[in-house]
Amino acid sequence: MDASLFSPPEVAIHLVKLACERPDKIGASLSQWDCVELGRELVANGVVPSISSQTVRRILSHHKLKPWRHHMWMTPKKPRDAEFYSRISNIIDLYTRDLRFDEAVLSVDEKTCIQPRPRLHETKPALPGRPNLVEHEYRRDGALNLIAAFDTRTGRVYGKCFERKRQVEFIELLEHVEESLPRHVKTIHIICDNIKTHSGKEVQHWMKTHPRFVFHFTPVHCSWMNQIEQWFSILQRKRLRISDFASKADLQQKILGFIARWNEHAHPFNWTTKSVAKIMASAPAELLAA
Repeated sequence: MDASLFSPPEVAIHLVKLACERPDKIGASLSQWDCVELGRELVANGVVPSISSQTVRRILSHHKLKPWRHHMWMTPKKPRDAEFYSRISNIIDLYTRDLRFDEAVLSVDEKTCIQPRPRLHETKPALPGRPNLVEHEYRRDGALNLIAAFDTRTGRVYGKCFERKRQVEFIELLEHVEESLPRHVKTIHIICDNIKTHSGKEVQHWMKTHPRFVFHFTPVHCSWMNQIEQWFSILQRKRLRISDFASKADLQQKILGFIARWNEHAHPFNWTTKSVAKIMASAPAELLAA
C-alpha cells in the first residue's frame, strides 16, 4: 500500500512543506527537524489532533525526505578554472603513472596540536566482557606538531615531531627525507598545500640549493588529494584514539614508534585510473583541453 495513504493527503502536503523549510524560519529553535518535532509542529498548527513519529517517517520516506540529515557543502572561493583542473590533473598523473627509476612522489603535511593528555589513573586493558577503560580526567601538558611525508609508491612514512610549525621545522623534515631516500632518486616530487609554511621565502631559498625537490601544490580546499591525510586518519585511529601519554616526550616516542611499526609493513594507497576518471568527470571539456 502507498505510504501516503496512511494519512489524509492534506497532512502529507503540510508535512512535506514543513520538512522543506528551515526550523528557524518559522520560529522553531531547532538546528534541524526530526520526526517527533515535525509531529509536534503539525499538532501545534492545528493540522492534526495527533500524529505518531512513525507515521511522520512513513510519509517522509514516501517523498524521499530526511530532514534530520545534513551534508557539508561550500561555495568555491576560487573558480574551478583551467588552472584548478590542471593542478588536479598533474597530481593525479604523479599518483598513477609509472615513475622513472630516479623519481619519488611524497605527500607532505602537518598534523597539529596533538596533546598527550596524561590520565589521573592508568588506562586499563580490555578483559572478557569489558572494553579498555580510560580515566575521564586528564592533565593538560602542551601539544606537539607532527610533520610527515608519505611515499605514494612504497607507503613508507618519514616524520618528525616539533613544538612549533614554521618553515624551519618544515625544512628539517625535508632534510630528513633527503637523507633517507637513496641517492639514485634525483627528483623528489613533493605534494602539499600552498601555505606559507610550505612556500615561504625560507623554503624557496632552501630549494635553490636542493634541486632534487620539485613542489606541486594542491588547489584550495583539495586537501583530500593529499595522501598523507589518509595516513593521518590511520595514525589517529590506531595510535591516538586513546590519548593517554605521560608527557610530550612520551607522546613523541610513541608516535615515532608507530611510524617505525607502520614502515615494517608499509603499503601504498590504491589510486587507480578508474578513481581518476570519477574525479575528472565534473570538469568541463573546454577546461581540460585548455
